[in-house]
Amino acid sequence: MTKVMIGLSGGVDSAVAAYLLKKQGYDVVAGFMRNWDAIANGDFLGNPTLNNDCCPQEADYEDAKKVAAKLGIELFRIDFIKEYWDEVFTYFLKEYENGRTPNPDIFCNKYIKFDAFLKFAKSKGCDYIATGHYAKRVDKDGKTFLYKSYDQNKDQTYFLSQLNQEQIASCLFPLGDIDKTEVRKIAHELELNVADKKDSTGVCFIGERNFKEFLKNYIPAKKGDIVDVNTLEVVGHHDGVLYYTIGQRRGLGIGGISGRVANSWFVVKKDVKKNILYVASGNEDEHLLSDRTIVKNCVFNNVFPKENMHVGCKFRYRQKDLGVTVHIIDETTIELIHDEPYKAVTTGQAAVLYDGDICLGGGIIDQVYYKNKRIDI
Repeated sequence: MTKVMIGLSGGVDSAVAAYLLKKQGYDVVAGFMRNWDAIANGDFLGNPTLNNDCCPQEADYEDAKKVAAKLGIELFRIDFIKEYWDEVFTYFLKEYENGRTPNPDIFCNKYIKFDAFLKFAKSKGCDYIATGHYAKRVDKDGKTFLYKSYDQNKDQTYFLSQLNQEQIASCLFPLGDIDKTEVRKIAHELELNVADKKDSTGVCFIGERNFKEFLKNYIPAKKGDIVDVNTLEVVGHHDGVLYYTIGQRRGLGIGGISGRVANSWFVVKKDVKKNILYVASGNEDEHLLSDRTIVKNCVFNNVFPKENMHVGCKFRYRQKDLGVTVHIIDETTIELIHDEPYKAVTTGQAAVLYDGDICLGGGIIDQVYYKNKRIDI
């Protein structure tokens, strides 16, 4: 019998995924990953659960144990705290220090769930791992492809875009052909304790945080000016340019300015060296636009884009696919020419390419241009 280890998080998605695997005839075991220790990692500022009697990870573990007992599967508790710090969080902090906006979930998948966890599962004699991600694997002609899930609203292929062929071929995605409503329905029918549990949000394996305060634990605050990019007038003050992201509107603290139309302000540029945060009034300002992007550290699964290939691209999660034309620079670097100017394309985020429902892979946004001028520096 084919043996599978499911990553059981204590949430409803992985719980139902485990049930579906058993129903399909697999020999199922489970692994609960503990990847963050708030006390050991100095996670004090911005942590709303610091004084709780039970930390969220322990509560999740208790939920995972109940699910495993209900389904009759063995549960392993696995500690990847060091791996998470070394491979994911250190990179996360470095990117912020460089003024970029990383996506830790993508690297958490690449280095923890589909690397460290995969190796652990193999050591226990498992043929595959499985997760509760909304994504589909399709096997054709001896190759494994990553497809968008049936539930397009929940599709998570964006977060799986840095996985290589071996990683994708080693994983099963039981939720790929059903939607979230059906997942909840199955959980209720099984009377699972997590049937109505709220979906997890926030930083991968860390959870909900006051993000600015959270970063202050690791990157010192450095106050500076907020400057109108069009007039070069100082319109406010910030706690540190590293705490903001391109396109951000909330939390700027800019009040009404005499003689100005009362539009919302948006972050359009960060000058890390001079510690200046540049903003523009209104979301139609040209400084939010870009027409060309350089993407580095690309990983493609089976289908390497061809020169001048026209594909869909997501520059952030839940964004609709935007048209781009691919130019190949080298094996891991591409240039994307936008079909039209797009807003708030942000360095450090992932650019993920799609050919219809096939997720080709992607890389990290490294440089952003508009009208032949680099705008991210």
